[in-house]
Amino acid sequence: MSKKKKQKIEGVFRGNQKGFGFVEIENEEDLFIPSNSVNGALDGDIVQVVIYKQKEGTKRAEAKVVRIVKREKETVVGIFQKSKNFGFIVPDDKKFATDIFISKKKCKEAKNNDKVIAKILKYPEHGKNAEGEIIEILGNVNEAGVDLLSVVKEFDLPNEFPNFVKEEARNIPQNINEKDIKNRKDLRNDIVFTIDGEDAKDLDDAVSVSKTNEGNYILNVHIADVSFYVKESSKLDKEAIKRGTSVYMFDRVIPMLPFELSNGICSLNAMQDRFALSCTMEIDKKGNVISSDVYKSVIRVTERMTYTNVNKIITKSDENVLEKYNKYINNFKLMEELAIILKNRRLNQGYINLDIPESKITLNEDGKAIDIRKYETTFANEIIEQFMLTANETIAEKFYWLEAPFIYRVHEEPDYDKIKETNKFLFNIGEKIKVSKDNIKSKAFADVLEKLKGTEYEKVISTLILRTLKLAKYDSENKGHFGIASKYYCHFTSPIRRYPDLFIHRVISEYLEKDYNLSAERKEELEIKAKKYAETSSECEKIATKAERDAEDIKKAEFMEDKIGEEYIGIVSSITAFGMFVELESTVEGLVRFENMGKNEYFIYDEDKKILIGEKTNRVFKIGDEVKIRVIEANKLLRKVSFELIENSKIKSDYEFYFKD
Repeated sequence: MSKKKKQKIEGVFRGNQKGFGFVEIENEEDLFIPSNSVNGALDGDIVQVVIYKQKEGTKRAEAKVVRIVKREKETVVGIFQKSKNFGFIVPDDKKFATDIFISKKKCKEAKNNDKVIAKILKYPEHGKNAEGEIIEILGNVNEAGVDLLSVVKEFDLPNEFPNFVKEEARNIPQNINEKDIKNRKDLRNDIVFTIDGEDAKDLDDAVSVSKTNEGNYILNVHIADVSFYVKESSKLDKEAIKRGTSVYMFDRVIPMLPFELSNGICSLNAMQDRFALSCTMEIDKKGNVISSDVYKSVIRVTERMTYTNVNKIITKSDENVLEKYNKYINNFKLMEELAIILKNRRLNQGYINLDIPESKITLNEDGKAIDIRKYETTFANEIIEQFMLTANETIAEKFYWLEAPFIYRVHEEPDYDKIKETNKFLFNIGEKIKVSKDNIKSKAFADVLEKLKGTEYEKVISTLILRTLKLAKYDSENKGHFGIASKYYCHFTSPIRRYPDLFIHRVISEYLEKDYNLSAERKEELEIKAKKYAETSSECEKIATKAERDAEDIKKAEFMEDKIGEEYIGIVSSITAFGMFVELESTVEGLVRFENMGKNEYFIYDEDKKILIGEKTNRVFKIGDEVKIRVIEANKLLRKVSFELIENSKIKSDYEFYFKD
């Protein structure tokens, strides 16, 4: 830390429900804020701090909050608890760190255990609770749909489109006008496919693959031309900028664009004429893009395919599906062939292929979680991923060299100190990410993952590496993408649900329409917008991701509520100073606290090795161990699941000898 003592530094406070927190400072390491130095700061507040203890070794510098510059929250969502003369709200966001006092006259008609929204009238100070007034009652905590509605309100997600936006969307024709086709390539007779999940409704990409006489591949990626309908500075555009992204919560979607566009005229529905922005790439046998073209088109999707059926075709595992799509079998085999080549090239470049499965949560008609399992992917998913990655890279590189105003998807290299921390754990299983401070390459990460592929450590190491890497974000400057080992990368392929894609579609369209000759004034105007929208879209993405994760945590806890006492086998997914987290095969994760790890046993936490050692028994628990647990608590309101270890339950651990000093 280069800052001097007593110098006031500004940053964002990130609270912990235990009372302490951290302050995030741009381009600097986070500062630790002990609970007695928080001084009323709440999660997300912009604060000024003064450092009073400099960094020592691996320990962060410590600081004290001396001023709150700007409060992040003006409202809070929580559970109302009523007494005779007053009430209080327990916030859903546990990082808020204080209940909200509600005077009797400001309780509205709220009842005990209602989910409510309160406006904050006084923030906590000098040990006193915050004060507020109820402005909206969402319903009883046990009422169907209130849990997810609470998440929507907590993150202030735009649940409804304003009437003037709806009206503008309704005025857009649901069929293309022939007069608008004249400057487009007419590809309506080409064989093209959409390939998506069974439940997908906003279909924004279609693909086809063919082969040249020389043996090269022609990959066509057609993306819905949303920018044709959502004009710059229109009501639809301004609303899309505010939303930044669509938010997905199981059966609920909060779309970036109204239904008339997202599921209507912009969705590449089978056998319907649609406008597209297309990228055609010629790819050699090694997976190199040797030439490319981007242009406006009109297409007509031949078939709406699903990942499931495409996988059945390429694996020849279902006679009925093979018969139904018999005339297209060669098309899909060619796609598989090209995807394998592209993936192998990407892996050789250092693509970090993390094995972290997503959860598939099924709700019943009342919105209750009735099943949770890993989301199964097949090579059909891989086909689309490789094609979209290739199109995104091709577009990014082309417009980088044109020096066009653009939004890139960037992923900067990780901090060397974080890699060193990860290597302390990897050392225990005889591995290491081989980098130096001045030479950090993604290939070093990829090599470790490849060595551990198929072993019991694969998922654990994937999770550790994910925590080591920085978050990807949007930027108006091209800084490359570390995770996929790309020098040039953008998001071009989902303009229905991501604003950066829509913005660069608009830029590309303007370059095409003006024969790649924009005025200096226009370029400057677009550059200013690119920077602004990259920042706002990155923030919107963070909020959407947090909301989606919180919704998932609620439903996982809800699913486990009737499974108290049941026993499962799980994998130790992380080690902390207060216990260990265990993940079940279903992807549900729960905490095993020290007191639930064995009778009269005290555990020592070794931070460097990320292990727990029993003081009496010398039992060692580490990430990757297979253990047997019993469910002892599941609370959807607290969004948590707790386990206890079944005595002598460690099932599998192959590298204990590494820890014997």
